[in-house]
Amino acid sequence: MIPLRRKGTMAVFMIAALLAEQLEPTTRWVLIIMAILTIVYAVARPMLRKKDPLARPPAFASLAQQRSVERQMQNVLVEMAEMARQITAQLDTRAAKLEMLIKEADQKLAALKSATEPSSLPQAQAEMESAPPDPQHAQVYALADQGHSPGQIAQQLKRPSGEIELILALRRPGVSPAGGLG
Repeated sequence: MIPLRRKGTMAVFMIAALLAEQLEPTTRWVLIIMAILTIVYAVARPMLRKKDPLARPPAFASLAQQRSVERQMQNVLVEMAEMARQITAQLDTRAAKLEMLIKEADQKLAALKSATEPSSLPQAQAEMESAPPDPQHAQVYALADQGHSPGQIAQQLKRPSGEIELILALRRPGVSPAGGLG
């Protein structure tokens, strides 16, 4: 019995042979070439088909090679487990540090809130007013009280004019250049 593919190929070949006798020479050659290509395709197609890698028998020649591969795989698994433990420990350490930083931030926030409550503001203002001004600022205040402009003060003290303007803008009212309240 002829396989199905060969039956189809032979049928094409026979039809081409019958038609070849009745057709012009160029058409006959086209049909012959088509028949040959069909046969080549039918024969080559199974060879070109990709094989399933799992369908092949294992390529290991001996039991020793299989054991060697198993040991290597076990070593890789042990290394991966150790790496996972290390990463977990690092993550736990970082999480603990973050929790500690959050607690510190909460404590500082609570201290800041308690310092800015209305009951503690007058006390903080009294402390600021009783503190003497910075000696470097006292020079700036004295020159400003003499009528010098911020640019002139900056040139005289050899400091940036922006710094001088900031010092003058932040000057508390009633502060004299001598360091006391005026």
